[in-house]
Amino acid sequence: MKKPTVLRRRYIPLELVDISDDEMLHRSDDLLVTRWSSIRPRMDISGGISFTFLNRGYKVGRFYDSNRNFLYWYCDIIETEYDRRTDTYTINDLLLDIKIYPDGRVVLLDADEMAQAMEEGLVSCEQASKALKTLDDLLRMIYGGNFPPPECAGWEF
Repeated sequence: MKKPTVLRRRYIPLELVDISDDEMLHRSDDLLVTRWSSIRPRMDISGGISFTFLNRGYKVGRFYDSNRNFLYWYCDIIETEYDRRTDTYTINDLLLDIKIYPDGRVVLLDADEMAQAMEEGLVSCEQASKALKTLDDLLRMIYGGNFPPPECAGWEF
């Protein structure tokens, strides 16, 4: 499998990080599956597996501690740009996140950052609207008992 360049863009803080060193486990027109370790050393997480749904507007991650114990699911609302000429994915983090714990607790994160990004013109009204619709889709999936997506089954950290 040819390995593409994968960049992660954050708006708050503003940064563009090359995450191409993550291990590419699967690549299709609809899905990237990667295994990764924390970029910066952390006490709370060691790494995980990410499922980037290129056409659905979200990335689902399974996070693990240093003993390979599952900690939680983490969902990023994203938009994806792909440059076929350079085989480069740019994953734009649209700030809204959901954390799902093994006990079923669901926590919405960073809505304040979305508001700030809109106020500062870092994201457009169109991006924010799309992010909110995707957030709603994910929450309906979670509360409807249809999470995680079936594509997330069978992958080992």
